[in-house]
Amino acid sequence: MACCVLQITGLIFGGVGMVGTLAATVMPQWRVSAYVDGNIVVFETIWEGLWMDCISQLGIRLQCKFYDSVLALPPPLEVFRALMCVAVILSIISFLMAIVGVKYTHRIKKDPQGISIFILAAGVAFLLTSILVLIPVSWTGGSIIRDFYDPEVPMPLKRELGAALYVGWVTTVLLIAAGAMYCSFWCWADTTSKSRYPLLSRHRLHKPNFAGGPSLSMHAYV
Repeated sequence: MACCVLQITGLIFGGVGMVGTLAATVMPQWRVSAYVDGNIVVFETIWEGLWMDCISQLGIRLQCKFYDSVLALPPPLEVFRALMCVAVILSIISFLMAIVGVKYTHRIKKDPQGISIFILAAGVAFLLTSILVLIPVSWTGGSIIRDFYDPEVPMPLKRELGAALYVGWVTTVLLIAAGAMYCSFWCWADTTSKSRYPLLSRHRLHKPNFAGGPSLSMHAYV
């Protein structure tokens, strides 16, 4: 029963992590304009994402524009795009493998160790996805904080942490939790299968010694 709850919880965490990975990839709120001067009334808010820039005017009108040229983008932004796209694809594959593992682990009990391979693959894929999401999100957050406290950066160019970064960090935690759950379940299933099916180890103990001398099983009949 506890293992079933662990699998379902990991599946929920992985599903939410998959949605969060997709949301963090398409959201334009990676960098948000910072207002550190004495102006109280702010008419425009600038959002900078992986794919577009947006300008929000008084929270009523929103204008977004995709980047015109891919080759004109900074190299870090191109790398972040690639990492997040790979993370989205890998999160979908991980979630599908987790569904297959949860669906068939309790149905087929003849080879529990073989069925749990789906669980192990899903756990490793979830952990790898979390790393792919954490790298661009943390790198972007670190650069924003560094530029914010850099006196040489002009005030209009200073940015704050956007909502997409927080979504990315929460997604990373969920993916790590899902991966840890499935990997721990695979370790438990592997240990259980060895304790339930010790025939292979017994066969190795009673295997005849062809190099020379009688085996242990032959002495039992003498």
